Amino acid sequence: MEKEKIVNLLTGVAAGKVTVEEALLDLKKAPFEEIGMASIDHHRAIRQGSAEVVYGAGKTSEQINPIIRSLWERGQRTILITRLSREKAEKIDKIFPFTYYEEARIGLVGENQKPKHSGYILVATGGTSDIPVGEEAAITAEILGNNVRRVYDVGVAGLHRLLAHMDDIMNARVIIAIAGMEGALASVIGGLASCPVIAVPTSVGYGTAFGGVTALLSMLNSCASGVSVVNIDNGFGAGYLANQINNMEAVK
Repeated sequence: MEKEKIVNLLTGVAAGKVTVEEALLDLKKAPFEEIGMASIDHHRAIRQGSAEVVYGAGKTSEQINPIIRSLWERGQRTILITRLSREKAEKIDKIFPFTYYEEARIGLVGENQKPKHSGYILVATGGTSDIPVGEEAAITAEILGNNVRRVYDVGVAGLHRLLAHMDDIMNARVIIAIAGMEGALASVIGGLASCPVIAVPTSVGYGTAFGGVTALLSMLNSCASGVSVVNIDNGFGAGYLANQINNMEAVK
């Protein structure tokens, strides 16, 4: 149950339009719902600001559809499904409004949340091969209600390409820096930007890239302040964290 719905429910009780018993029943239903193979967390939006996200990898379409149905029936109108293959996407129940972002491997039931302000998240990738992870981050942030700008293929092998986007870097509220190989992009951007930088190592690279471990260690050892690191290829985690940072209320 979303915060707005709880406020409306309590307002209805105060105005005498909803009985205490009716409100209590709704609140009892709110925390979670057992549907056999899953326990759906309907309180997550209240606790964290964003509702439960469905991780598509490892789940069958026969498992995903009941989860979506539970969330939809309880009023969630932005349902994000990550790591969703094209095959599974084609089996999403047609009763739901559904969009599939193939490069990002993300499914959306419903519609994007509206941005709360004009600030933007910048998503930068070192190479073209990093774009799928970049799109996972960018689409996640857009669905959760953020303006996003993309700057792709601006790695340190041609530093002038990155420097051509200094205005985008300097004016961003959060930057997601995505790179494989040696992962140097995050440190370079971290040394230029005044905002938080979220580094995402990717599994792109030859032998001693070790499937992204080299980039991960490089980013963890960044000499630039203000750089945090998420797991290898975790574009979703970066997009989600960037959304939280971008939508934080100012401390008064």
